[in-house]
Amino acid sequence: MARTNSVSARPSSTLRQRVYEQLRSAIEQGRLRAGTRLPPSREHASSLGVSRNTVLWAVQRLQAEGYIEARVGDGTYVSQAAAAATAAPAPGLVAPPRGLSRRGQLIAETAARWRPPHVAARAFRIGAPEVATFPFALWDRLARQATPRQRSAGAQYLDPAGEPALREAIALWLWASRGIRCDAAQVVVCSGSQQGIDLIARLLLDVGDEVLVEDPGYPGIRASLLGHGALARPVDMDADGMRIDDAATRWPAARMAVVTPTHQFPTGVGMGLARRQALLQWARAQDAWVVEDDYDGEFQYGSAAQRVPALCSLPGSERVLYVGTFSKTLHPGLRLGFVVVPPALVEAFAMARAITDRHAPGDAQAVLARFIAEGHLLRHLRQMRELYQARQQVLINALADATEGAVHLLPSDRGMHLLYEASPGTDDEGPSRKALDAGVMLAPLSRYTLQSPRKGWLLGYAGFDAAELAGAARIVGPLLPR
Repeated sequence: MARTNSVSARPSSTLRQRVYEQLRSAIEQGRLRAGTRLPPSREHASSLGVSRNTVLWAVQRLQAEGYIEARVGDGTYVSQAAAAATAAPAPGLVAPPRGLSRRGQLIAETAARWRPPHVAARAFRIGAPEVATFPFALWDRLARQATPRQRSAGAQYLDPAGEPALREAIALWLWASRGIRCDAAQVVVCSGSQQGIDLIARLLLDVGDEVLVEDPGYPGIRASLLGHGALARPVDMDADGMRIDDAATRWPAARMAVVTPTHQFPTGVGMGLARRQALLQWARAQDAWVVEDDYDGEFQYGSAAQRVPALCSLPGSERVLYVGTFSKTLHPGLRLGFVVVPPALVEAFAMARAITDRHAPGDAQAVLARFIAEGHLLRHLRQMRELYQARQQVLINALADATEGAVHLLPSDRGMHLLYEASPGTDDEGPSRKALDAGVMLAPLSRYTLQSPRKGWLLGYAGFDAAELAGAARIVGPLLPR
């Protein structure tokens, strides 16, 4: 390895940041090429004139960001994925502006790992719900039913934790729909699940804390954690979800695990009961937190008796924070979600919400409370479950027709997208770029991995009618390997 410059003495937090920046720069500029083996930490620390812990912190952060990878029993290497990404940066990405704080740089740099889409949804974009048939007229009518006194009250500064009527409606809904017993006072209203994750990271993690994340998993979660200086530790997935036993051995210092247990994003597997219990036991033994992101848990297509309840509903789930959103069940433009937290943490979460943006809009909270309490949410979800299940079958049939039966998507009893997995080593980025050029949003599975070699494509179907799905399938079909 090319010797990096020695680092002058300075406070430990600044020193380790400088070592991290030097290593990252060497990778990004090509001085450390893909496959290069880093020297042992003691040797590296000696060459730089710093402590071994300083080097370990820098290496662990680079590993969490995907720049390097550890091979069991063989050392640490510059990853192929990092080298490819730095050699050909995505269009429009620029270096963070000068003058940002260290935390500001961490936040700004998340753009290199996660770019939330802000263009109109097209097939097969994942996470896009049906919005054309949303009952906007009903919503407007509920808004007009507010009395002048209620409107005046909603126009004032409000409780940062959320309006009491909405928190009560959410608590009752969670018990009826997801089996979660919680008091309304435990519900903190926020602007969707992403802000919920941000609040959790700010309040429960310190810089350098390790967090177990699913691999493959949602980049927005990792971006939030890394932006707060936490270290995202990738954990392999199997047919029962996160492999918590392996994770506990590999990352014994982890203080949190973030999971999508009902319908894992993006693989679609459900976490079995034994694995759920093992996760809760790990949290108790480690005095750690579990964050349950139930992003599309409402979309289970069997009977109510067959639906899997939330992890948070199990006995012994006192250390679970439940994150929910109305972006999928209603529409993302609403910008309302919530976090269910232990009673002792409510005040801290409310104050963190107040510091961020004071509170959610009062009129939207009031209408949503009535929408839930009067049964409209239940009716809307029943319609969407039927519609999404039908659209899933349309997608399966359309892709089979477009490939003359060569591609068979496996049906799922939950969720808003399907996964078509390919063998490791497949180029899943190339077909996705060609699809996008033709007007189809086909997400490659590798875009959601850290160290996992899994490849494939994600096909969202929820927000698109039969004609859109069939047209997109005809474009994508010839691009997929048989």
